[in-house]
Amino acid sequence: MPQFAVLIYADESAHALDASEAELEENDRHAEELAASGSMILAYALTPRAEALSIRRSGVAAGPFVPDAPFVAGYYVLEAPDLDAAVAIARENPAVRSSRGGVEVRPVHSGGVIPPGS
Repeated sequence: MPQFAVLIYADESAHALDASEAELEENDRHAEELAASGSMILAYALTPRAEALSIRRSGVAAGPFVPDAPFVAGYYVLEAPDLDAAVAIARENPAVRSSRGGVEVRPVHSGGVIPPGS
């Protein structure tokens, strides 16, 4: 089945290292629903941008590569019959309901988990 990456854009990540269960509740519930449906096959929440290191030819600097908001707060991979179905699933992401957030859906071209020692 085709795979689609869903990039979550937000002003800041909800997944601060000290985030409470209440702060994560809506996002966790959404992830649980996707997992239960069998459509989500991979998901990662990223820590807040303050945790980022940017690497360029000139060196390593503290902070995000692109400092402007919104930024990629996390991503997941869906399996869906086609792009329309993937978009319908992604529209349910809590970031879509925020005033400055949203998601981007992109078909996955190739790749996957690389087994150790490959």
